[in-house]
This record gives sequence, structure tokens and C-alpha cells, in this order.
Amino acid sequence: MSNRGPLSAVSPLDGRYARYTEPLTEYASERALVRARIEIEVEYLLALADLEETPLSIGAPQSEQLRDLYREFDDEDASIVKQLETEGYGEYSATNHDVKAVEYFVRDNLPAELDCGEWIHFGLTSEDVNNLAYRRLLGPAVREVLIPSLHEVRDTLTAMAREHRALPMLARTHGQPATPTTFGKEMAVYASRLARQLGRVDSAVSGLSGKLAGASGTYAAHYAAYPEVDWEAFAESFVADLGLQHEPLTTQVNPSDDVATLCDALRGVNNVLLDLDLDVWLYVSDRYLGQEATAGETGSSTMPHKGNPIDFENSEGNLSKANANLVFLGNYVTKSRLQRDLSDSTVKRNIGSALAHSLIGYEKLSTGLSKVVPNETVMRDDLEATPEIIGEAVQTILRREGHEDAYERVKKLTRGEQVTLEDFHDLFEDLDVPGDVREELEALTPTDYVGIADELVDNLE
Repeated sequence: MSNRGPLSAVSPLDGRYARYTEPLTEYASERALVRARIEIEVEYLLALADLEETPLSIGAPQSEQLRDLYREFDDEDASIVKQLETEGYGEYSATNHDVKAVEYFVRDNLPAELDCGEWIHFGLTSEDVNNLAYRRLLGPAVREVLIPSLHEVRDTLTAMAREHRALPMLARTHGQPATPTTFGKEMAVYASRLARQLGRVDSAVSGLSGKLAGASGTYAAHYAAYPEVDWEAFAESFVADLGLQHEPLTTQVNPSDDVATLCDALRGVNNVLLDLDLDVWLYVSDRYLGQEATAGETGSSTMPHKGNPIDFENSEGNLSKANANLVFLGNYVTKSRLQRDLSDSTVKRNIGSALAHSLIGYEKLSTGLSKVVPNETVMRDDLEATPEIIGEAVQTILRREGHEDAYERVKKLTRGEQVTLEDFHDLFEDLDVPGDVREELEALTPTDYVGIADELVDNLE
């Protein structure tokens, strides 16, 4: 079979969008998973050697050689492990078992002076290795790849909020003209929401947990061999050294409630950005936002004038796909028949796909935001063409002045009618109000009726 390039990829994640998802390959690829398993096996072997009760002794030079197995792990090494699993390699027949293939790889690459092959994977079940390996990849993937991309989006939103904090814009509730806002304040809303959801993601990453308790979560094999060792304390220390919380009560599998929590936190982030995608798309449609044209880029295959909001549409599609995956993963990985079944194994291999679709969504949204420019003229023209929106202010001021029929009078003037500021001024002339109140009413304009929208932007940290 010839080498398969991006154009032959089954998934667009490794084909069309490979340039966006490449940062995740260090964490979400099969090669990355194999490397992480080797790390767990090596560090576990070294931790066993540190126990006074075991006869295992590994010196500092040999420890470094062992760690080089995962620190210098390359494509050739990955290929050997895969052969051990699927075809057989050297003296080994095909294992048809991915973790056993890793065990044999480590055994075959022990330093020459070490004769300790029997201690590799001592007392462990495959899930002890897998649950730790996955989390050793998942945490950094989110922390080192997704979160920086999200911070870039938030920084852009914050900058837009501050720059356009006072730019008045017609708001719409139920799709209809409503009390004006400012464009900057609306971007500040999204920046604030995103920051709050990022806090959930940070917390979920910090809460990732690991287990090392054997075939049924009882440390049975460990205690059978060395009953004098406090294996629970050993496991807690080992898991903590990997940067994970220790999960003390498990079956054979880590229950994965921690992974489900992270999936839900990422879904929360994605929902905020999906809402933003939809709003920005509508602002572009209403010409409130213009898009800077890219030289040579085609908007439509038949309509040369078009500049479509494709980045926001692409982001919307990928974030929706990511959320579908995240909901499925969060629901699935927390279930296992009795003490263990293997149905979750193939499912967990798709965690990287959920992260990849999320990342594409973030990158596309960031690109789209970098191209949009508020069209102040269109926004102001729209406000001035909709004077009925000051009706809220009028009836509220009249209520303050004791007019019980204030709402009804303004409703009669404006509901279902096309009105002008002059129509309002005619109404004001007929009102029994002090002169200064009449002046207050006559000073109302759609472009100035934005409350403290610009000051609210200062709530952003």
C-alpha cells in the first residue's frame, strides 16, 4: 500500500483540516498513546525499585536509559510496538493486545545490565496503564493546545469590547427592534461568559484522576506478593507524581466521572462560542459587521461580489460536531458492566476527535473575528430609522412622574405604527409635565439611549 497523505485520509481531521489539528497529534494520536503507556510502565518499574521490600535495584544511569524509552520514542519505535501487536516481532508472536505489546517492547529494550523483565507490568491490569496514559495525554492536550486557542479568542473579544464600548447598536429581542446597546458591550458579554466557562475547564483538568488498583480494584495481586507493603499509599503517591488525583475506590476501570466532567466543561465553552458564531453571522447578514476581503479568495462560485461568513459557519459546524462527540463520550465512558467490559476501549480512542473538532472551531472563529469590522454608519442609520425604541424610556419617565396611563399612551402611539421623533415630540407637548421633564423627554434619541453599556465593559478583568 502506498503512503497515505491528507488527500487519502478517511477523516477530514487528518485530511482537509490536518493543518489545524496537527498540534494535537502529540496528545491524541495512536503513537502518543503508545508513548504514554511506555511512560507509565517505565515509571512504575522505577517506583517498584524504590520500594525497600522488593529485590529490584535500578541505578541512576539505568533509570535515565529507561526513561529515554519514552523521552526519545520515535516513529520506528511506534512501528515496532504495532508489529508486536498485529504481526509479531522478533521472538514474539502477534499479541493482539496493545498493552501487552508495550510490555514486550519495554522488556526488549531494558539496559543490558538489567535483568528484571518479570517486574515490568508487575501486578497490573491493562486498565491500570491505560487510564493513567489517557489522562497523561488528555490533560496536556486541553491545557497546552485548546486553552491557549480559547484565550486567543477571549483576548480578541476583550479588545473588541474595549475598542467599541461606546458604539451604539440596535438590539433585537425576539428578532424585533429593542432597547439599544453598544457593540462593545455585546462582545464583553461573550468574553465574560467564555472566561467563566474556561474556569470550569481549568477545574476539570485539575480534577483528572487515576487508579492503580489491579484487576478488580482491590490490590489483590500486589498484596498476595508483598502483604507488608502499603500498596494504596504507593498507588496514591505514584498517581500524584503523574500530576493526577488518586481515585481510591474503583472496579477494574477508573469510573471516568472525571473525564465526563471535562467533556461537559468543554461543551459549555463550545456552547458559548456557538452562540457567538450565530450572532456574528447575523451581524454580518445585517451589515452591522463588514468583512475584510482576502486577496484571491472566492466567496461564491457564481456570484463574484459575495464575501460569505464562512469562518463562522465552519466554526459553527465543527463546534456542533464536537459537542455531539462530547455528549456521547460523557454519557458512555462512565458506564461499565459489573467490574469491566471492553466497549469503552474503542470509544475512548475518539476523545481526540472531539478535541480536534473543538480546536478547528476555535481557530476558525478566531480567524473570522480578525476579519470583521463594525460598520458604524449602518448601525447609526438603523437606530435613527427606528425611533420607536425610545418608547421604553418615555413611559418609564412618565411613570416616575406619576402618570398611571404612561405605558398605554406610548403603546397607542407606537405599536404597529411607523413613528418619527416628531411624533414623540407632539406627544410630549400634550403631556401635563413640568418644563424640565419635557426637555428631558425631548432630549431622548435612539443613538444615546444605551444606559451604562460602555461602563459595563469595565467588568471585564
